[in-house]
Amino acid sequence: MARATTTDRRAALRDTLIELATRRIAQDGSAALKARALAAEAGCSVGAIYNVFGDLGDLVLAVNGETFRRLGAHVVEAVAPAENADPTERLIAMSEAYLGFAAENPLLWRALFDVEMSRDTEVPDWYLSALDQLLSIIDAPLVEVFPDLSPSEVRVRTRALFSSVHGITLLGLERRISAVEEDRLPDMIRFIITSTTRRSVI
Repeated sequence: MARATTTDRRAALRDTLIELATRRIAQDGSAALKARALAAEAGCSVGAIYNVFGDLGDLVLAVNGETFRRLGAHVVEAVAPAENADPTERLIAMSEAYLGFAAENPLLWRALFDVEMSRDTEVPDWYLSALDQLLSIIDAPLVEVFPDLSPSEVRVRTRALFSSVHGITLLGLERRISAVEEDRLPDMIRFIITSTTRRSVI
C-alpha cells in the first residue's frame, strides 16, 4: 500500500479537526474550543493544528461552513413536501425549518453569527458562498412574489426576511429576554412572512 502523502495526511487531519471542533462547539459553544485540548483529542501537536488552520477562528469558520450546508439541506428537505404550495407557505415552511434547526443545534447555530473578525479580515469566498446558497433557497419563492424586481432587489428582501426570522428565532430561544413561549414562535414567523409577501414593504 502506498504511503500517505503529506497532502493526504493534512486533509485527513483537517477533517478530524473539523469533526472534533464541531462536537465541542455543539456541546459547549465556540468559546470552549481550545487548541491544547483539541490537539490531545486529535492525537497531534498544537503546531500541527496551526499548520492546517491559521488560527482557531479559521477552524470555527470551517465548522460554520459545514453548519451552513447542513442548515441549507435541512431547509430544502423540510420544504420539499410543500413544493407545489404557494410561495408564502413555502417561505413559512423554510422559516419553521430554520427555527427547528436552531432549537435542535443551538450552539452550532449561534457559532454561525458569533465569529470574531477584525475590520481588516477578509471573509473567505467559500464561506460567503455557503451563506449565499442558503439565501438563494429563500430567493426562489420571493421571485414568485415579486416577479418584476431585479435579482439584487429580490436579494434585499431575502436578507430582510432572513434577518426578521433570525431575530425572532434568537430572541425566542432566549426566553429570559423576550418572554415569548417557544410554541408561539411559529405564529410570529407566519405573521412576518404573510405581512411581507402580501404587500410590498420595502
